[in-house]
Amino acid sequence: MAPAGYERFIAYRYMRVRAQEIFIKLITWLSVGGVAIGVMALIVVLSVMGGFENDLRGKILGANPHVKVTAQEGDLFGAEELAKKAAAVEGVASARPYVEKKMMISTKKRARGILLRGVEPGESGLDAIDSALARASIVQSGEGEPPGILVGDELARNMGLLRGDRVRVFSPGGSATVAGFVPRFRVYRVAGTFVTGMYEYDSNWAVIDLGEARDFLRMGEGVSGVDVRLNDPSEPAVAAAQIRGLAGEKNLVRDWTQMNSSLFGAMKLEKIAMFVILGLIIVVAAFNIASTLIMVVMDKTREIGILKSMGADRNGILKIFMLKGTMIGAIGTAIGVALGLALCFLIKETNILGLPVDVFYVSTVPVEIKASTVVLIAASSVLICLLATLYPAWQASRLDPVETIRYE
Repeated sequence: MAPAGYERFIAYRYMRVRAQEIFIKLITWLSVGGVAIGVMALIVVLSVMGGFENDLRGKILGANPHVKVTAQEGDLFGAEELAKKAAAVEGVASARPYVEKKMMISTKKRARGILLRGVEPGESGLDAIDSALARASIVQSGEGEPPGILVGDELARNMGLLRGDRVRVFSPGGSATVAGFVPRFRVYRVAGTFVTGMYEYDSNWAVIDLGEARDFLRMGEGVSGVDVRLNDPSEPAVAAAQIRGLAGEKNLVRDWTQMNSSLFGAMKLEKIAMFVILGLIIVVAAFNIASTLIMVVMDKTREIGILKSMGADRNGILKIFMLKGTMIGAIGTAIGVALGLALCFLIKETNILGLPVDVFYVSTVPVEIKASTVVLIAASSVLICLLATLYPAWQASRLDPVETIRYE
């Protein structure tokens, strides 16, 4: 009877190929390289995609309500009282009324559509806008002086606006006169610019005082909604549920995950697709492992017969070749993990892949390495390699010892 634990010893010996078996050795290390490249590519690509997703999430959370309260139809009334109640909810950092309407801004030479936001001066809830408000006043400063307006940096650049310039903002509403429909507009003074880091916002947003927005749009005591900010925006559902109870059935309460579900759902689907596509590299390497084991079985037929004649059972032979294939996969996976983490660190720390800021709005490639992602990739790689060993190992276990050593 063969001694216990011999499978691991023999599998290790089979990894040390003899000089005359150089072809098998070459294929073995090609398999290791294939697994390593696949694992490295998965770690780098998913880490970069995770970094971009995390960066995008941060910018969206910094420029949008974590929880938004709006009316089912029309403007929201009683916003001040609702904001006070929402601010008292556990986990809520602030709650403020705001106005948000699509308008048109124009100069003597240019005109374009904008999203006009009315906020309380110094308390917009947006870091980028609050810092701009701290440097410039948007409240009407004197008799005959137009109220101030903040515009996104890209909007100012596209329209050639400088601080102190006068612009006209047109409302969708207007008045019917004998000369026809006359749109309502007001003149504003460009008080400054802001940068949120999102091109969509910086090229379309303009900010004025909340009271001025209400007066211009003739909203009375109404607002567009209440902007609720959370201490921990990663889990908005609990706070949103409590605010929903305060807001009543006539008002609509949505958190940021619901408002951006399509965007982050698409990014999640893209990550899954990349995992599957790049995982095919590991699958190809696994086929190489299977072919390597088949050739080893053919080359070691005599040894297998001798082992069986000495008492090795089918399970023992099966374990020998499964262990050999798993060793190849494990070595390739370990090398791939090391190379992937090293490349991620290189990209993150040295900025070797510098990006044009005017295109991507980030100067460096964001990288987010998650331990769970690395473990999932490594475990999937080893599992694929293990599955690739099943058929060659099963074939080896079925060899008849009498037939294999008859002519030896």
